[in-house]
Amino acid sequence: MSVVLHWFLPTSGDGRTVVERFHANKTQGGPAPRDAEIDYLEQVAVAAERNGFEGVLTPTGTWCEDAWLTTAALIARTRRLKFLVAFRPGLISPTLAAQMAATYQRISGGRLLLNVVTGGDAVEQQRFGDWLDHDQRYARTDEFLHVVRAVWSGTPVDFSGEHYQVAGATVLAAPSPVPPIYFGGSSEAALPVAARRADVYLTWGEPPAQVAEKIGRVRELAGDRPIRFGIRLHTISRDTSAEAWREAEKLWAALDPGQVARAQAQLRESQSVGQQRMLALHGGDLAKGVRGLEVHPGLWAGIGLVRGGAGTALVGSHAEVADLVEEYHSVGVDEFVLSGYPHLEEAYWFGEGVRPELARRGLLGGAEQTAPVLTSA
Repeated sequence: MSVVLHWFLPTSGDGRTVVERFHANKTQGGPAPRDAEIDYLEQVAVAAERNGFEGVLTPTGTWCEDAWLTTAALIARTRRLKFLVAFRPGLISPTLAAQMAATYQRISGGRLLLNVVTGGDAVEQQRFGDWLDHDQRYARTDEFLHVVRAVWSGTPVDFSGEHYQVAGATVLAAPSPVPPIYFGGSSEAALPVAARRADVYLTWGEPPAQVAEKIGRVRELAGDRPIRFGIRLHTISRDTSAEAWREAEKLWAALDPGQVARAQAQLRESQSVGQQRMLALHGGDLAKGVRGLEVHPGLWAGIGLVRGGAGTALVGSHAEVADLVEEYHSVGVDEFVLSGYPHLEEAYWFGEGVRPELARRGLLGGAEQTAPVLTSA
């Protein structure tokens, strides 16, 4: 099976250094040199489309622009790019979410992918008015996705559960195609929900052996139910390995101990098991140096010193980065959600450097395109 490549829309801002944004306290991070203005996000989206990426992940939270509205504005500015819209299931009704997704599919020509974010930070969830604990949030997500999929079937739905009760839930017309559900979570409460409800299970960029172990657990829970696997990573790819590691060193050198300490204190408070696994990779130690933060050959954990969520990057020559993509693919990863600082330039470095290497190895399917795309007037 070939791999599917996605990029990332930096809706909290972008820059040539690691842009910090925290779910619980966005004041911890410094100002982004490039604001998340729609014209800049259009440049990133068009760059992703030109470089053969299938879609772009658009995050959710109080630290970024709204994913639904931002991507809806970009539909007319792109031709084929899909939008992996992240949203929190506990904040809107499942019937409304099913309706929004169905409408989005019709106005976009079927370009919606859905990333369900249950929420691992109680402080931010409470900011939205959500006071459930960690495990209850995953139980609610399970019910939510059951109702959404049932509504998409086109038959009015009656459902009564612990968290939702609907009667005759329906939409104008079922979405075509039905948007695939992307779902992440590393806890014991999350994995069974992924196995029952997800089309694509997403994990952050742990070393391949750890990813393989997690994939094995989800597959076992899913049984005969088909499920694909994806990974969220940053990338620093250059013509030579030395050049790539110099770029990583620039990101590392721009950090200071106080900044790292504040970030680590904030991130340690997260209830997310996945976040804690990210923190364990580097231990919050800036003094390890650039290569001391290499947790697997070519996998660099330096970004996670200050950034929440995805904290590792593929670093190396185009061929070396392709090697790592191939290594992850060999343990079961089919979809790669990538990003880099700045997102505009790094989309071209990967698209013009690594993507041709993957194509030469027969790892890309025929869906990706690099033809000129429609831009705004």
